Amino acid sequence: MEKTCTNVWNSCLQIIKDNIPAQSFKTWFEPIKALRMEGSVLTIQVPSLFFYEWLEEHYVGLLRKTIKKQLGDDGRLEYNIVVEQSSSSKPYTTNIPSNGNGAEAKNQSMPIPISINKDIKNPFVIPGLKKLNVDPQLNQNYTFNNFVEGDCNRLARSAGYAVAAKPGGTSFNPLMIYGGVGLGKTHLAQAIGNEIKQTLPDKLVLYVSCEKFTQQFVDALKHNNINDFVNFYQAIDVLIMDDVHNFAGKEKTQDFFFHIFNHLHQSGKQVIITSDKAPKDLAGLEERLLSRFKWGLSADLQVPDLETRMAILKNKTYQDGIELSNDVIEYVAHNIDNNVRELEGAMVSLLAQSTLNRKEIDLNLAKQMLKNFVKNSSKEISMEYIQSLVCEYFEVPIEMVKSQTRKREIVQARQISMYLAKAHTKSSLKSIGHFFGGRDHSTVIYACQTVEDLIDTDKKFKGYVADIQKKLKMS
Repeated sequence: MEKTCTNVWNSCLQIIKDNIPAQSFKTWFEPIKALRMEGSVLTIQVPSLFFYEWLEEHYVGLLRKTIKKQLGDDGRLEYNIVVEQSSSSKPYTTNIPSNGNGAEAKNQSMPIPISINKDIKNPFVIPGLKKLNVDPQLNQNYTFNNFVEGDCNRLARSAGYAVAAKPGGTSFNPLMIYGGVGLGKTHLAQAIGNEIKQTLPDKLVLYVSCEKFTQQFVDALKHNNINDFVNFYQAIDVLIMDDVHNFAGKEKTQDFFFHIFNHLHQSGKQVIITSDKAPKDLAGLEERLLSRFKWGLSADLQVPDLETRMAILKNKTYQDGIELSNDVIEYVAHNIDNNVRELEGAMVSLLAQSTLNRKEIDLNLAKQMLKNFVKNSSKEISMEYIQSLVCEYFEVPIEMVKSQTRKREIVQARQISMYLAKAHTKSSLKSIGHFFGGRDHSTVIYACQTVEDLIDTDKKFKGYVADIQKKLKMS
């Protein structure tokens, strides 16, 4: 079959997908398009300069091996990079060959149509302003040390570290952090600011919410000192603007922020913004402002998984000098899965209840306290839930448990499911057997006896059942 750019790249993706985490594949490889193939050179299009630099720094070895496997030893990769222009909303593209090694990628630069002569004196900066002691408005408790990393925030946290190390000197400018309520956007943005103030104390760092900025703008108009307002913001080295979605509908404020943003960006200053939505989903903002937000990196914060939620709680209790059992921490983390703010709020309420009533924090107190947080906490455990929990634990398809197959791992999952269904539901043996593929009640009795025997004789098997029962207990 003739090799086209599409089927060659799809073959490469199959190999890459098996060698990196699913979230990394979705973030860095799904947006790539195969453009063309000339001889042994495959050209792929990436959506930004940042994408190109990240791929060359982190995945160049994997890409090189994959391309050579598909195209032979002469196989080479070329990037077609989409570049946003500052003077026009229409982007242009440029081609850059892969370096073949990640070390040189950091020094790659791209000609961007912005011409600034650094020797020209900036007429907008008030002389001596940088000598002023500007309060950065940062919360000192928001640091990288107490921002727990997980799959849900790894990209944003890594980009934040890069920005903190070299503000204004990376492709992550602006750095846009977006996500739902209570997922840590403000914490991460301020952690970047605190890190910069600690390592680069001469930098003027300022954190301001969108609402505060708007109010300052209105006051400046009212008192006829708008020039001072603009000049001040243009002199900031690192501007952290929180909740930019609140600019929606405020056209005049957006217009002035647009000019401040342009000045900071073109002067090599760092801009960090947070939002509850991705740039493409923001309504009520001018298109020219949204296009600026897309210049750098947009990194999302997702709802943390169970392990990350437990790590957050352990970090919280450690900071407060309190020791809690793993059972309590896992119970809270299992039942509070909306956002980090609610998770920490539940823990604070639990600690307060313990202190005021002089009770030791155990699982019973946690269950009692979290009734205000947990919905349907008294919901009866069903056979469907037990089956899905066991299948998820052993990573077997649900339909296989109900089938007639005698594969060892399937039989094990089926027997444990029957055993737990008998122990935790009010269903009859006949109902349990019927639910698990129309089996006879005697099959259920045999399954339960087999599980009990293995619990007594097989330590590893006993651990499996204990783990699943623990998860059921948390439900």
